[in-house]
Amino acid sequence: MAQPFLEIQSLRKDFGGLRAVNDVSFSMGRDEILGLIGPNGAGKTTLLRLITAILRPDSGSIRYKGEEILGLKTWSIVNRGIACTFQNMRPFRRLPIIANVMVSCLSPRAMKRGEWVKKVEAKAMDALEFAGISDMALEKASTLSQGDLKRLEVARAIATEPELLLLDEPFGGLSPAETELMAKSIQRLNKGGRFGRLHSEGPAMIIVEHKLQQLMKIVNRIIVLNFGTIIADGKPEEVVTHEKVVEAYLGQEEM
Repeated sequence: MAQPFLEIQSLRKDFGGLRAVNDVSFSMGRDEILGLIGPNGAGKTTLLRLITAILRPDSGSIRYKGEEILGLKTWSIVNRGIACTFQNMRPFRRLPIIANVMVSCLSPRAMKRGEWVKKVEAKAMDALEFAGISDMALEKASTLSQGDLKRLEVARAIATEPELLLLDEPFGGLSPAETELMAKSIQRLNKGGRFGRLHSEGPAMIIVEHKLQQLMKIVNRIIVLNFGTIIADGKPEEVVTHEKVVEAYLGQEEM
């Protein structure tokens, strides 16, 4: 049996008297696009922050490519090939957006794996082209709309050459047309489209998203969290009719 690419076992995180992540266990393969959904406050973003060591769990295990990564610093996890975007974007607002991406290109992992490109600027521009904002490369990040800031976050993440990409609401703030383009870009990236010259396959992905219609089109599998606990895990068409999932989303228009 093949070793899981990412394996999480009995992960738990408490904030005072609130258990945000409650005994979560799952694994995923190298080529998967995994959707992570659930009502507001279900623990989705907290789980991403635990994987990237922004938060420390109270108990449990996180193994990446067979290696236990609990206890590592965030920068060390990035250099092992895990990148993440978050809802609360914090770009260098006074710098041009290409400079924001160049910072990611200068990470030890990106420098080592990016030998096919001669200039950092060229690699940063490649990431911006993928995200669809290369025409704004010289504009300050402070001038960007919410949707364009979201795309800048994606560009910064992929510039680190990740093998596992965690996306927290990548469609947030995007128009329907922009959402469609982002969804197609995510699929292309997973298949190695952007890094075709360097890798035979793109990164595996975990995507947290509330726009469920768009998410269902691109993921292979969905995990549903509610009150920090996994209540469903399966194919999209199976999960949306699951009794506990329907109950958790009762009254929410998306479902």
